[in-house]
Amino acid sequence: MNYMRLALSMFSIFLVAACSNSLGSDVNEFNGQSDLANISTGSVSDVTSPAHFQQVLGDRVFFAVDDSSLSIDAQAILDDQANWLLENVNYDAVIEGHADERGTREYNLALGARRANTVREYLISRGILETRLETISYGKERPIEICSNESCYALNRRVVTVLTSGVSG
Repeated sequence: MNYMRLALSMFSIFLVAACSNSLGSDVNEFNGQSDLANISTGSVSDVTSPAHFQQVLGDRVFFAVDDSSLSIDAQAILDDQANWLLENVNYDAVIEGHADERGTREYNLALGARRANTVREYLISRGILETRLETISYGKERPIEICSNESCYALNRRVVTVLTSGVSG
């Protein structure tokens, strides 16, 4: 009888432990973040942490309608990103291109790719090795805001730089 109670207790502990990890990447998706990077974010006050990169420097830049050129504000954010990446060589980045909901799926995938490539080329021009940067386009498939007005469209026309762990050669 004691063995049965012990076995049931152990099973309960394992079940609770397994369930506590089940939120993982789903939580990130609800926050509008990609689940491509499974890295510890660290503290915002630690200038070498991904949390500092994301929340203080800014991990995203925005674009005008049907445009893939960088604004002055976007260039300033990307300059900060480039400087951070130059000092934190243990991180690579996936550059995600996004578009708003207007237009066809194919058009928005191509526009997201142009935006991601523009950001990639800018970071390379600032000294980041091209082998540390990947691009992907989600087009209109991963909106941050869902509504049919300009305030939502503007938030969805973006490129997000997602840090990944790993050392490139």
